[in-house]
Amino acid sequence: MRAMNPRAAYASQFTLNPDELIDRHAALVKRIAHHLMARLPQTVQIDDLIQAGMIALLESARNFDASLGASFETYAGTRIRGSMLDEVRRYDWAPRSVHRRTREAAQAIQTVENREGREARAAEVAQILGVSLEEYDKIQSDAVSCRLVSAEDFVVEAAGVVDAGCPELGVDEADPLAALEAAGFREGLIAAIEGLPDREKLVLSLYYEEELNLREIGAVLGVSESRVCQILGQAMLRLRARLGNWLDGHE
Repeated sequence: MRAMNPRAAYASQFTLNPDELIDRHAALVKRIAHHLMARLPQTVQIDDLIQAGMIALLESARNFDASLGASFETYAGTRIRGSMLDEVRRYDWAPRSVHRRTREAAQAIQTVENREGREARAAEVAQILGVSLEEYDKIQSDAVSCRLVSAEDFVVEAAGVVDAGCPELGVDEADPLAALEAAGFREGLIAAIEGLPDREKLVLSLYYEEELNLREIGAVLGVSESRVCQILGQAMLRLRARLGNWLDGHE
């Protein structure tokens, strides 16, 4: 049997009914759930994520409109991931002090970069915070494990989902202000990512685009898993600092 080419696969979305879409993409729910679990505390149950994801898959199958141009996997994947994150947010386990320290670290990075006109160094940020480098490393790790800078929200979703004038990607085209706002944020996000140090940009790419876990990234870079966590956390804090005005208005 000849394999279906990509164009034919895309066209087939127009003829599949919701039950067929669900059957074909049930494995997508488990894949996203396991990927998220790699960065969440052990108190989070994977069954809860899968249940939330399956509900999102059912809703996606009912509401999907292939004529809008997005593939079903892109459309559903966004909503599945978002539903799982909503489930995690319902049981926010991180102490308020951790949230506060993460916000303060992002503000310190912004202060240094505005003052020096270059990327903030860890020692400079630690000095402003009045903490040791070891404690600042812990803050960076918390930024990953707790998702306190909404990394999933603005790196995964916004970069590939928020797009002006595309209701299937999360923006109501009937709301010009929302569309302009989303377009402006997306442009700012792309610029912020492009402005990251090469190593941080590489780690983000491996983590979110290639979906490697921290151990696998460590093997690629030849560093420890904890060091990868610090690099990823620094990238998230830096993005949080550079997108602070937008995020502060939407949190």
